[in-house]
Amino acid sequence: MLIFLYGPDTYRSQQKLKEIVAHCKKTHKRGLNLKYLDAEENSYQEFKEEFFQPSLFKEKKLIVLKNVFSNQEFKKNFLKRVEEISRASEVVLILEKKKFSEKDNLFQSLKKHGRFQEFDFLAGKELEEWARKKFQNLGVKIEIKTIRKLFELENQDFWRLNNDIEKLANYKMGQFIVENDIELLVGQKIEIDIFRTIESLAKKEKRTALDLIQKHLEKGDNPLYLLSMINFQFRSLLILKSAELVLKYNFSPWTLSKSLGMHPYVIKKAMLLTRKFSLEELKKIYRKLFETDLNIKIGRINPAEGLKMLITEI
Repeated sequence: MLIFLYGPDTYRSQQKLKEIVAHCKKTHKRGLNLKYLDAEENSYQEFKEEFFQPSLFKEKKLIVLKNVFSNQEFKKNFLKRVEEISRASEVVLILEKKKFSEKDNLFQSLKKHGRFQEFDFLAGKELEEWARKKFQNLGVKIEIKTIRKLFELENQDFWRLNNDIEKLANYKMGQFIVENDIELLVGQKIEIDIFRTIESLAKKEKRTALDLIQKHLEKGDNPLYLLSMINFQFRSLLILKSAELVLKYNFSPWTLSKSLGMHPYVIKKAMLLTRKFSLEELKKIYRKLFETDLNIKIGRINPAEGLKMLITEI
């Protein structure tokens, strides 16, 4: 069987991929032999051996294959066997972020012999409805005019848009989201400054880190939101540091994102800092983050003071 997912909206194509993988795992009780291959890193021969070699344990095979169109040698060999692959009981899922010419031979063949779905960026009413349902599923209410305010800040970055929707839902906890919430919580500037704060801590420049946090507090940024951003950054570092043995093989951020459950953009940024901390340091910092968050929530310490205290103790 062949499945072809393509288009520039990588967030929705990744969600569809997760849906397909989950369905296959549920359907095939004997197990699922799931492999991720990248035609820019793996040869056609590697794919051929992986797909056509019988499974020893009678597991269902699902091979997710990326960048077939970018490797001309791989593409030529794959095209010769598209019809054969489509008739097999095993599954090959082609994942591409491009839009293709209708005249492309492989593109025509995949659409003829496989199941396919295009993921172009949503716009207008379609985009508004997607966001409204996302908020609704997370248990919060929001007006269309407020959703449009969010779109002004995020444009077509669905990865960031999804993250911000989840941040807003977690912050409001079932309440009504208003435009002031968007202005308070959403924006690339805060994320960049928080990353600079983490960089300063990695360089043991606590004074600089404290100054950056103080500037956020002085202009009214929510300390709990700042804490959640710091927590997110250090969690990413801890996950990558724990997988340091894997990182030595120089896998691409895209490949790592599959096994680590992190967005490639986050991995790319976090990889720059992993070498600045030991694994034990990161574990200690993560425990301190948990303690600070708990002490704030039970009212033991003031959020702003707790945040500054955390920075001094890292």
